[in-house]
Amino acid sequence: MSKHKCGWCVGDTLYERYHDNEWGTPLRDDGLLFEFLVLETFQAGLSWITILRKRENFRVAFDHFDYKCIAQYDENKIQELLQDAGIIRNKLKVRSTVINAQLFMDIQREFGSFSKFLWAYVDNTPIQNSWSHYKNCPANTPLSDKISKDLKKRGFKFVGSTVIYAFMQAIGMVNDHEVGCFRYEQVKS
Repeated sequence: MSKHKCGWCVGDTLYERYHDNEWGTPLRDDGLLFEFLVLETFQAGLSWITILRKRENFRVAFDHFDYKCIAQYDENKIQELLQDAGIIRNKLKVRSTVINAQLFMDIQREFGSFSKFLWAYVDNTPIQNSWSHYKNCPANTPLSDKISKDLKKRGFKFVGSTVIYAFMQAIGMVNDHEVGCFRYEQVKS
C-alpha cells in the first residue's frame, strides 16, 4: 500500500520525489536557501514542475547556485545565460538573480547569515498549518507580505508575496503538507 501524499504532487515521479524528500523540510543552510530563492523567483508566472525539470540545468548554468560567484557575474555571463536553452531565459529574472545574490550577501553581513534573518520572522520555529487538502492553502499570507515588503525595500527583485509564500513552503518555514500526508508529521518533528 502506498503512502498518502499531498495531492499536488501525485502522478509525476519528479514531483513526488521532490515532495517526498525536500518540500517542506526546514532548511537553514544559506547555500540551499539561495538555491530555492533563485528557483522560486524563476518560477514566478510558471508551473513549479517546469522549474523542477530544468533544475539541474539551472544548477550548471548558475555555478551550483554559488551566490558569491553569481554576485560577480558580468554582462558577458548574463548574455551567455540568456542564450542557454536549458534554463528560463527571462532577462529580468537573470539580471535579478545577480542583484539578489549581492543583496543576499548584504543580509549575511548584517545578520550573520541569511538563515538568521529569515528564520527570525517565525522565531526559528516553523508554522504548523493543518490543511486537509492542498487547495485550501493560501497563495500568500500577512507574513509573506511582510517578508516580501522587507526584501523589496532592500532591493530584491521578483520577491512578491506569492513567490515568498511558495519559498516559505519549500524551505519548511511553514508546514503546508496535507494533514493526511505521510510527510506532515515528519516535517513537524
